[in-house]
Amino acid sequence: MPAELIKLYEENPQQSKIERIVDILRKGGIVIYPTDTIYGIGCDLFNRKAVDRVCRIKGIKPKNFNLSFICGDISEIAEYVKRIDNSTFKLLKKTLPGPFTFILDSSSRVPKILNTNKKTVGVRIPANNIPLQLVKYLGNPLITTSIKDDDQILEYTTDPEIIFDDLKNEVDVVIDGGIGKNIPSTVVDCTMGKVEMVREGLGDIYEYK
Repeated sequence: MPAELIKLYEENPQQSKIERIVDILRKGGIVIYPTDTIYGIGCDLFNRKAVDRVCRIKGIKPKNFNLSFICGDISEIAEYVKRIDNSTFKLLKKTLPGPFTFILDSSSRVPKILNTNKKTVGVRIPANNIPLQLVKYLGNPLITTSIKDDDQILEYTTDPEIIFDDLKNEVDVVIDGGIGKNIPSTVVDCTMGKVEMVREGLGDIYEYK
């Protein structure tokens, strides 16, 4: 069945719609949603079949999937990573919610969940109430990845209606949260004992150092 296009307003996302989308996620659904940067595509972290579907849509093998989660808060991040040192914790507190993906050492729990040998995981707390409400009602993180556009000039699709037309036969829900941005999150590696920017994006990490 084609996907549903569901309109939500970031300031006050309708609870009944959030609960409907969460129910779809729990059943293995794939959802496209707005963030504080580009639109993302994701699923319930604990649904292996759904994760495999996301990988097929992206055209990658699950073992090559660079794992990123959307979490609701820093305490939830702590459940899926090894000990966060004081300097990293202070940086997370200063920058999140915000347009950053932090690469951290994953806890032993993550490989068991996803059947992967990945030693690191990317974590996000976007400054957008829609994905945060999804995570809140779901009760655990979302696997998240970006939607790449085939057009080399327009690298990321920003219009949810165009996204819907392109992917309605591959996903279950596209959330229309308005026009998205065309700049991804800044990716920061915190696994080497120092902060290293891997990808420059919307967030300026040097502003917080």
